[in-house]
Amino acid sequence: MDAELLPLSAYARFLVTLIAVLDPFLAVPVYLALTAHHGALRRRSLARVVAITVFAVLAVSALVGERLLVFIGASLPAFRVGGGLVLLLMALAMLNAEAGGVRQTRAEAREVTSGEASGAVPLAVPLLAGPGAISTTILAAQPGGAAHLAAILGCIAIACAATWAVLRLAQPIGARLGTTGLNIATRLLGLLLAALAVQTMAEGLRQLFPGLG
Repeated sequence: MDAELLPLSAYARFLVTLIAVLDPFLAVPVYLALTAHHGALRRRSLARVVAITVFAVLAVSALVGERLLVFIGASLPAFRVGGGLVLLLMALAMLNAEAGGVRQTRAEAREVTSGEASGAVPLAVPLLAGPGAISTTILAAQPGGAAHLAAILGCIAIACAATWAVLRLAQPIGARLGTTGLNIATRLLGLLLAALAVQTMAEGLRQLFPGLG
């Protein structure tokens, strides 16, 4: 294995965390609302645009995240604690089967119901590729060099492909699972995300305050 690469388990953890943060099941009702009067071709096109937009946002975050931290003068441990807190807030909302204010404001939700939203906004950004996904990506991209970044981008691509697949099959998924089934899937991902958020915060606090270890 390339010396620049982390153990496979680290990339698996990032992939699981990212999928949980993106939570495509939470986006299914929004996607269905946006495409209620669209044909099959338009729905497929929107799912593709959303997946590509999410990938672009997260890829840029991975590539420039370190420079951004240096620019604002934030240390990686401090950002880890802050990012973990954002993930925890998202997880608590997901446990209630809600998008939550971190992911989507009331004004953004009204845009969807009124038909003013374009699809890529607010579905791709900020509902999917919001603060939680961006902070998770920036944290994961920090430790290594080119090979590590390539692996991170590969994980992002897989997560975006999974998101595309869920949106592409949104109608049968929504019909089969219904509101209760989608909420259960979101709650399960929220429970997983809560554990990962606490772990992220704990790692940051140990780095900020070595005496805690």
